[in-house]
Amino acid sequence: MTAIKLVKTRLHAGIWEGELHLPDDLETMPDLEVAHLDQPVLGHTLDEDPSRAGIWFFRIAVPAELISDGVQVFVISNRETGERLSSFTIIAGEALADDIRAEMELLRAELDMLKRAFRRHCLETGEN
Repeated sequence: MTAIKLVKTRLHAGIWEGELHLPDDLETMPDLEVAHLDQPVLGHTLDEDPSRAGIWFFRIAVPAELISDGVQVFVISNRETGERLSSFTIIAGEALADDIRAEMELLRAELDMLKRAFRRHCLETGEN
């Protein structure tokens, strides 16, 4: 039996979308679940692609109440087997902005160091 695959296609307008690829020899439709902090997230849909056999469109609207400062991880799995099929992460809030500013300052400092080293190298190479 080949594996069931869930491939992300996009996250748009708060809705995570993916394609569920089912093997030809699958006898029963998998029971998918979405979890956040080990709690179920309800409201996903699964619609068959009429033009491609074995492909289903999976959609889950990310509940607004689950979006908050920090990192939020959502895991999509096969309820029957426990197999993790996919996951997605949403990062938001002020803490993130501080982290990005600190990372940018570090990158600028490293770039300045590289520019000085390159100029020094060019001067040394030009003198020989």
